[in-house]
Amino acid sequence: QAFGELINRYPVGKLPQAGGLNATLVVTMTLDSLMGGLKAAQLDTGQTISASLARRMACEAGIIPAVLGGKSEVLDLGRSRRFHSRAQRIAKLLTAGGCQVDGCDAPPGLTHLHHKIKWSLGGRTDLDITIMICAPHHARAHDPTYTLTPIPGDKFTFHRRT
Repeated sequence: QAFGELINRYPVGKLPQAGGLNATLVVTMTLDSLMGGLKAAQLDTGQTISASLARRMACEAGIIPAVLGGKSEVLDLGRSRRFHSRAQRIAKLLTAGGCQVDGCDAPPGLTHLHHKIKWSLGGRTDLDITIMICAPHHARAHDPTYTLTPIPGDKFTFHRRT
């Protein structure tokens, strides 16, 4: 209980950041469920939790409403910025759900956002040409002996260059 209390009261400004986000919990559920329904919610890891647990977690947290398909945040940054924004990371988390390399089950908290076209080669920081991949696959994506190839289902695979 003491450890849980420490986590609840730890200053948000002092939390470490990974990929532009500090410890952010993304729970997907309907507004009706959040307001008192009995349906389940889903964490960004894929784990299902009860609506009541989601409400307790949200009690002292910042709630970010995600309107899929909405245009209220700028998600395409072009060449104006190299690193992806917090809004882009959250949007990609909701659509990709984790590492997009086929067969990898790394959750969003262990991933990086990667430019399909390298920044150094004129790539843009736009959401539609961004891939969510884990650290080991990100290293491989920058390895000149491999090619990252898209496959159906918004997934990717690596092929050794010959």
